Amino acid sequence: MNKKLLTLSTTAIAAAIALAGCASGSGSESMPGMTHGSSSSAPAASTEYNSADVTFAQMMIPHHAQAVEMSDMILAKQGIPAPVTALATKIKEAQGPEIQTMTSWLEGWNEPTEMASGHDGHSMTGMLDETALKELEAAHGTEAAKLFLKQMIAHHEGAIMMANAENTDGKDPKALDLSKEIVSAQDAEVKEMQDLLATL
Repeated sequence: MNKKLLTLSTTAIAAAIALAGCASGSGSESMPGMTHGSSSSAPAASTEYNSADVTFAQMMIPHHAQAVEMSDMILAKQGIPAPVTALATKIKEAQGPEIQTMTSWLEGWNEPTEMASGHDGHSMTGMLDETALKELEAAHGTEAAKLFLKQMIAHHEGAIMMANAENTDGKDPKALDLSKEIVSAQDAEVKEMQDLLATL
C-alpha cells in the first residue's frame, strides 16, 4: 500500500514539475522584469492550436511588417497631409506590437517564425511587390499620400481576408481574438482611408 502511494505521489510531483517547466519555458523569450504588450503570449503556448493558427501568424507577420515599412516611408516624407501621417502613425503603433505578439506565439509553439521558403510573401493578398514599394518611396507630397492610401487599402483588405480565414479555421483562443481585432480595426481604417482619399 505504501509503495503504491509513494509511486503515485512521485508521479504527481513529476507531472507538476513538467507542467511548471512548460509554463516557464513558454515565457523564456521575455527578459526578466520586462512586461510586454504581448504578456498573454505565455498561456498561448499551453493551449491547443492548429495549422491554421500557425499559418495565420506566419503570414500576418510579414504582412504587418510591410504595413509598418509603408508607414515609415510616408512618415519620412515632407508635405504629407496631417490626417494621413496620423493614420500612418496609428497603423505602425498597432501593428508593430502585434508582430511581437505573433512571433512569441510561434516561438511558444516551437514553430518557425517564417513560412517555408517555397512561399513568396509578395504572393499574399494585398502585399506590395518591389516595384510598388519603390513607387511609394519615390512619390512626393499629396501624390505620395494618395498612393499610400490606395496601396494601404488593398493591403488592409488582404489582411482582413487572412484574418477571416483564421476566424473560420483557427483554434487557439488568443489567435482567434487577434484575428477578430484585425478585422474590426482594419475595416474601420479602410473606411477612414476611403474618406481621406475623397478629400485629396
